[in-house]
Amino acid sequence: MKTTDKWLVIVNPTAGVGKAAKDWPGIEQLLINEGFDFKAVVTKHPFHAISLARDLVRQHGYQKIIAVGGDGTLNEVVNGIFQQNRFPTTDIMLGMITVGTGNDWGRMYEFPKKYKKAIRILKNERTFLQDVGKVKYRYDSEDKSRYFINMAGMGYDALVAKKTNLMKARGKGGTLAYLYNLVTGLFQYKNTHLHIKVDNKEVLNDKVFSLSIGICKYNGGGMMQLPKAIPDDGLFDITVIRKTSKFRVVKNIKNLYDGSFIKLPEVSVFTGKQITITSIPPHSIYLETDGESLGNSPLDFEIVPKAVKLIIRKKALKKLAQNL
Repeated sequence: MKTTDKWLVIVNPTAGVGKAAKDWPGIEQLLINEGFDFKAVVTKHPFHAISLARDLVRQHGYQKIIAVGGDGTLNEVVNGIFQQNRFPTTDIMLGMITVGTGNDWGRMYEFPKKYKKAIRILKNERTFLQDVGKVKYRYDSEDKSRYFINMAGMGYDALVAKKTNLMKARGKGGTLAYLYNLVTGLFQYKNTHLHIKVDNKEVLNDKVFSLSIGICKYNGGGMMQLPKAIPDDGLFDITVIRKTSKFRVVKNIKNLYDGSFIKLPEVSVFTGKQITITSIPPHSIYLETDGESLGNSPLDFEIVPKAVKLIIRKKALKKLAQNL
């Protein structure tokens, strides 16, 4: 089977509440100016980037991919890379031009928002092997699974993501929309009683307000939910916020942005390779990964160490070499 040296560029025109569609012609010209030889494809519906990445890698042998969009676009491309069986996942080099509303994966690596700078970083092809998460969940009584590259959120976090995604679908979004839903969601969410096991040891049996599990530090447009995360240590970082009051949440929202909220007495942090989460019926806890709403509990998480090859900037690579 033939392989190709061309780049595959997967563009999500709805990313950034339509910003990607508007900016793509300029990005395309910058890629041409920098000498990239590429084929560009545009997604037409949710999850389309998964099948595009999977099928085009299989059929044409692409081993260099650029995602143009937000964290959800990157998530889909990663899932496509894991669904193809032509190459080991680490033989495919993945870069990103961030045009989304949250851009939390790019924030982890201090990726520039200026397209020209981002494209020059991609041209340098400095790569880093990052861990990937895999989660099994329930959707419409069926068992499903999904890979993720940044963070999974459950409980209140997943409710806020769902409300924000509904606003995005209506053409509204961004950090302000997330903050709006962060406040209004307080009056809808009910704490859920969870059993949580980390590496087969029960670490929590209590009512939970919100829960984050991931590889990188940020979600929700800059909230540092996992401040101690190291993206290649072969471990998930886990932050659990147990039952708390609405007043406490509002009072401490600012502390989500610098990670200092983990010092609060109702917050627990753990690390581990495998996590099992069950909720007491009839209640379920809902799940989002990399900002995309998926399904509900029961949930099983598994780390896949150093499983995806990412292009990152030189200064981020230096920091990672020093374990951040």
